Parts: sequence; C-alpha cells; structure tokens
Amino acid sequence: MNPTDAAPVIPGAEPFSHAGSRTGVLLCHGFTGSPYSMRPWGEYLAAAGLTVEVPLLPGHGTVWQDMNLTGSDDWYAHVERALLDLARRCDEVYVMGLSMGGALTVRLAQRHPDTVRGIVLVNPSLVVEDYRLPLIAPFGRLAARLLPSTPGLTSDVSKDDTSEGGYDRVPTAAAATLPKLWRAVQQGMSGLRAPVLAFRSTQDHVVGPGSLRMLANRAVNTTVAIHLLHDSYHVATLDHDAPAIFAGSLAFVREHCESGEGADR
Repeated sequence: MNPTDAAPVIPGAEPFSHAGSRTGVLLCHGFTGSPYSMRPWGEYLAAAGLTVEVPLLPGHGTVWQDMNLTGSDDWYAHVERALLDLARRCDEVYVMGLSMGGALTVRLAQRHPDTVRGIVLVNPSLVVEDYRLPLIAPFGRLAARLLPSTPGLTSDVSKDDTSEGGYDRVPTAAAATLPKLWRAVQQGMSGLRAPVLAFRSTQDHVVGPGSLRMLANRAVNTTVAIHLLHDSYHVATLDHDAPAIFAGSLAFVREHCESGEGADR
C-alpha cells in the first residue's frame, strides 16, 4: 500500500514520538485501533524520562477501506522497523502492546531476543477467538469482494464518554490475515525469552482468557506475571485501570533496566 494513497489520518490517531533517555519503549496499538488508545500511556512513560515511539500501523487511523489493502505482514514489518530504529538510538528497548498489538509485541520479542529487554501486554490477542477467521483466511481477498467489512466492536471501555478512536467496521481481507500472525506467535513461544508483564481485564468483550492461558502454558523459557484488572473493559489503556497499567509498566522497566538510567526515579 502506498501511504500517499491513504485517506487523511483521523485527528488524534497520529504517531507519537518522544526523545528521552537511552532506554526506549515501543508501544503497539491494536487491530482497527490507532495510537489514540496508546498516547496517554506513551505520554506517561515519556514524562518519566523514557524514549517512546508509538507508530501508526499501515491501514489504520484513516478509513477502514485502507486497512483491506494491508495485512499482518505489513503491520509486523512496520513495528519491526520501529524497533530496530529505536534500538539504534537506545541501550535497552522494551515493547508493549494492546490487543493485536500484543501479538506483534510477542513476535518482536521472539524474533529479536537480543534486542527486546522485556514486554508488557494488555489484553493481548494471541489465539483464534472467532472460528470463522481460519475458514475465510485462504480466501481473504475473495471474501472481501463479497463482504468487504462486518460490524465491529470499538471503544470497549467502561468509562463514560470515552472513545478508542478506531474503526467501527472490521475489514474482512485484513482480518483474514490474523490467523497467520497468531500461528507464528504460538509456534515461536519457545523462543520467547524476555520477561513478560501482562494485564487482563476480567470483563473483556473482545478477547477471552485463552490468549494469556496459552502464553502462560507455552512461555517456558521466561517469566510471566499476570495482573487482573477488575474495573476496565478491553481498551484498558483508556479505562479506569489505566493508571495501574502505566505505573506497573514503568516499575517493570525500572526493575529490569540494567543501565540504571531508565527513568527519573
């Protein structure tokens, strides 16, 4: 997809970048979402002194039709470039992700074990939740011609008057590429060596408990700490438990940072 062919970026969905210390954090947003859902988290870490990057994934943050021209390979390649660029500027790098961004986060840690120091996940999507997806995956483009999109669940937030700033339609061709990403994540679990901090909402209308159950069972070469969120829905980074996520992720960086300069203490 040529970026010049995409529709204008939705206000608030722009990438976020902050130059701070030699400890960097890459934040990955979710499927049909945008940096809008991650910006408060990124700003919190930036205020603590970290270098922060929150990229906008291809096809996101504009109109859902743009997303049908992209897929999981494009999204992974985009965050991988952001990771390697951040690693050139920082001594240590952490990756954090929400929902499908959690799958991208885990995959980056699997593929770059010497680069990713630790990962933080919020309601990660790592397994098939909708069993129609594997059936349409081989016919993604054809299915998209017949049914370009389906109704989506956006802004799954318990706080009143809070929006995720994502699409309210699920682009069929783009969604059909998700099983490939999930399979790669599941097959690469033995290669995950970065410590994991994960947050799971007990009321999540998008992602069920299977993803973190799989992670806890298969991530045998690292440590996985899971914290439950009792006052948030799926987009917990914008919900009541957001302060606990932000503070917990910063404490996680400080705990694992070897340089000792990860953030102002």
